Amino acid sequence: MNIAFVYPGQGSQVTGMAQDLYNNFPKAKEILYEVCDVLKQDLKKIMFEGPTDQLILTENTQPALLTASLMAQKVLENELGKPINELVKAVAGHSLGEYSALTAAGCFALKDSVTLVKLRGNAMQSAVPAGEGAMAAIIGLDMLQIEKLIQSLTSTSEVAQIANDNSPGQIVISGHLNAIEWLITKAKEMGAKRALLLPVSAPFHSSLMLPAANIMDQALRTVEIMPMKADCYANVTAKVCNQSQIHNLLVQQITERVRWVELITNMFNSGINNFVEIGTGKVLSGLIKRIVPEATVYNFGKADELDAIKHLWA
Repeated sequence: MNIAFVYPGQGSQVTGMAQDLYNNFPKAKEILYEVCDVLKQDLKKIMFEGPTDQLILTENTQPALLTASLMAQKVLENELGKPINELVKAVAGHSLGEYSALTAAGCFALKDSVTLVKLRGNAMQSAVPAGEGAMAAIIGLDMLQIEKLIQSLTSTSEVAQIANDNSPGQIVISGHLNAIEWLITKAKEMGAKRALLLPVSAPFHSSLMLPAANIMDQALRTVEIMPMKADCYANVTAKVCNQSQIHNLLVQQITERVRWVELITNMFNSGINNFVEIGTGKVLSGLIKRIVPEATVYNFGKADELDAIKHLWA
């Protein structure tokens, strides 16, 4: 089997997300109602109606994205009449999306994954006081150039590190606001096509997130991590992980780099050449096309996208 499912992370949220699935598939409704019941929150209203300022709160964004992906996942399994292990060779998720991937692969019960990501969102939001941290996208410089820039940072008291290696020439940095702004200026001087602050609420995937990592370490001890039904590639290592590693990898993921380029390259080199982005948006699809142009990329987050992917299992 040469198919992988990939699951988006924060940034893919949009008002109206998963509403088409909800309107067309009873299985999608079932998942959404279960999530709302677990959270004791009307997440459906926030996902479908917003307002945007509520949807983009990390504590809402993370469970909303997880829910949208799992709605799509369960609809696909139900419509094709196949479990995850008969649909894919492997799964992977970008940042938050790793929880979606692991849940889809059978590692977490839905109630546990939803509870974990709600806590994760709260913990990450509160880890750094507002205005102290930032993230920025650097377009047009390679990893080595950005690493050298970070090493040239004169302040030893401020954090700056690579947060996401998203695609060739698109790297995200994270850390203290002053350090990130200094690096933006230096990146432009070095010849970056673009270097800009991202509209995020905290410096994700940096050591400043250590308080959130500690909270998740404790939370993950309270849930059952079950055997995987499909291989899952981890953000931190870019390699297939096993059941015993999941706890530590999810803790490390909060403060360490998402190795997306390496991860997708490893998947492709393992024989996977069809990728299906499961859930809201097409962010990962665009990144994958730039990482491995030879791969074929599909999306499933709306009812009318089902016919375009059915042939993969014909």
